[in-house]
Amino acid sequence: MLVTGVSSGIGRATAEKFAQRGCKVFGTVRNISIAIPLPDIEFIEMDIRDDASVQGAIDSIIFQVKRIDVLVNNAGTSLIGAVEETSIAEAMSLFDTNFFSLLRVSQAVLPHMRVQRSGRIINVSSVLGFLPAPYMGIYSASKHAVEGLSETLDHEVRQFGIRVTLVEPSFTKTNLDLNAPQTIAKIGSYERERNCASNAVVNSVKAAPEPEGVAHTIVSAVFNKWQMRRTPSGEASLLRKLRRFMPAGPVDASLRKTFGL
Repeated sequence: MLVTGVSSGIGRATAEKFAQRGCKVFGTVRNISIAIPLPDIEFIEMDIRDDASVQGAIDSIIFQVKRIDVLVNNAGTSLIGAVEETSIAEAMSLFDTNFFSLLRVSQAVLPHMRVQRSGRIINVSSVLGFLPAPYMGIYSASKHAVEGLSETLDHEVRQFGIRVTLVEPSFTKTNLDLNAPQTIAKIGSYERERNCASNAVVNSVKAAPEPEGVAHTIVSAVFNKWQMRRTPSGEASLLRKLRRFMPAGPVDASLRKTFGL
């Protein structure tokens, strides 16, 4: 098992659940020297935004255990700000972490899974991968991209016994969401609504469930029958149903209310 981003939050909870099932678990961290150890989990230093670092980490795992059966692409970041306020550099940085890093790690692991003729790749998306998100537009766009890539990739690799699954959580109580960075440049015209949206996000995260529920969904996606999408029980599952079955107008109104607009 390889889980990216196990320093805290969903990645850490997921690694712990795999270890409790007796799996050999490797978890990636950016800096081992400051990472808080986890029992029965081997930390691997990896910068998911650097090709050489990713390839070196994968090579190290293959050297030790000869195979990778499961990859959980969990590491990611967030950003709050209006689309007009977001610089191209900020957008590119977020996409590098949330989208291109997922692609980078998957491409490093897939050659080994193809040789094995088996494997599972779990990509942690978000309900914002199928819903719009005012003042989180670039984040939402990155998760929409993850969804499109994942669906396509699954069609390409299933011939080798490899399957890809999306896990789509809603707000989860993690430091990443509580301390989401904001765009550097601010446009006064957006201030009132941006502040409303930012406060709504913080309040939603404070009231959100702990990461263990998402981790349980990820573990189920690995060991149970394949499904393209898995939404954790609760709000995420409800939002998936609303998006699928409700008319666009009520969904739009509900979303604006959630973000305080």
